[in-house]
Amino acid sequence: MKNVPENPYMECPMRQLLPKIGDKWTMLVLFLIKKAEGGRIRFSEIQSQMTDCSKKMLTQTLNKAVENNLVTKEVIGSKAPFTVYYSLTPLGESLMPAIDALVLWAKDNLGGMDGESSEDEN
Repeated sequence: MKNVPENPYMECPMRQLLPKIGDKWTMLVLFLIKKAEGGRIRFSEIQSQMTDCSKKMLTQTLNKAVENNLVTKEVIGSKAPFTVYYSLTPLGESLMPAIDALVLWAKDNLGGMDGESSEDEN
């Protein structure tokens, strides 16, 4: 007989994961870093693409991603102005197939979430 958890909701690992990556910006930042030439990108390059995200929020998002070991921050230079690059850690890289799958799912299904019927439903 299977050992069924008493409360699958409380034991679901998504409860711990979503606070780390499920906010409005984190997966988008990881996606942009992954798509960057050479796998690393400067803050200003991210900011120029994410025009709907404030500088403060982008800074907080990147700091949280660094804290969660998803992104590395490389500071070049010994005095200001510094050059700062962000790249994915191996842990961040390991998350990308799931994010890529979500991007594909969104392309195929997002319209259905807006009350539109999917072609497959007809």
